[in-house]
Amino acid sequence: MQEWPVELPLIFIEYIREKQIEKYEDAKVKKEISTYLNEILKDVAIPRLISVLEGDNNEETISALQRIEELSKKNIEMTRPIKPYLNNLLKHKNKKIVTLAQNISNNFTKADRKKELAKKRKIMQEKEKEFLAGKISGEEYARTRKEYLTLKE
Repeated sequence: MQEWPVELPLIFIEYIREKQIEKYEDAKVKKEISTYLNEILKDVAIPRLISVLEGDNNEETISALQRIEELSKKNIEMTRPIKPYLNNLLKHKNKKIVTLAQNISNNFTKADRKKELAKKRKIMQEKEKEFLAGKISGEEYARTRKEYLTLKE
């Protein structure tokens, strides 16, 4: 893992968490795997990421951010570990680094908004069913609908 591109350990760890851990039925095994992944994240992935993102080699930082940006467009969850480090990059002297960090940050914002909208949509559907069944008042339905439409805009 030390030889991998800086974002690859993060991708690998998130992939294992998202797709592979669920295949194990034993809770103890799941916990051990999760603990091991946290150790790798803390001891290998994050220090390498920090060294590149906070390093003096702008070309290496730009290259890593370009790959992370592409990944954030495809699957934002795989890039979650980088989120805390974006604020420092937004203040960087190099405009290309700032632009890439801003793009990644925007992708996080869009994903968070999309997730929030999905939650509100689910609530709205439940309230609509309750309203049609006569379980809630028109005012409560209208209030929920207004919250949903406000968020949607």
